[in-house]
Amino acid sequence: MYLSCDPIGNLLLAKFSFDGGKDACVFIPASVVFWLLEHLPVNQDPELLPPPNLPRIYQEDWDDVVNPRVLSVQCKQFDDAIRMTMELDRAANLTVILNRANVELMRQMMEGYRGDLMDLGF
Repeated sequence: MYLSCDPIGNLLLAKFSFDGGKDACVFIPASVVFWLLEHLPVNQDPELLPPPNLPRIYQEDWDDVVNPRVLSVQCKQFDDAIRMTMELDRAANLTVILNRANVELMRQMMEGYRGDLMDLGF
């Protein structure tokens, strides 16, 4: 999983890599990012290692017109992972299971973009 921010500050582009080498991209609006930042757990394990082999985001990923937008997200926390089900605007819901390392990476990346995003929902 990797994130990139648009220059306006409305969206993050998330790229998820799945077992088997397949990738999927979705646009995450700033309002969903801010909600996730309030609800994602902060890592408490000093021994947690970062995930290997992060996907890269290219201009073609931003330009791909088939990438859907996340409308809402539901999360369920387990001991060692979080299941995120994203309601998408023009595709079937996308469910991903992120291990603790990917959850922390997502949280840190979203936190890093917090100052670049405009929270128009509040």
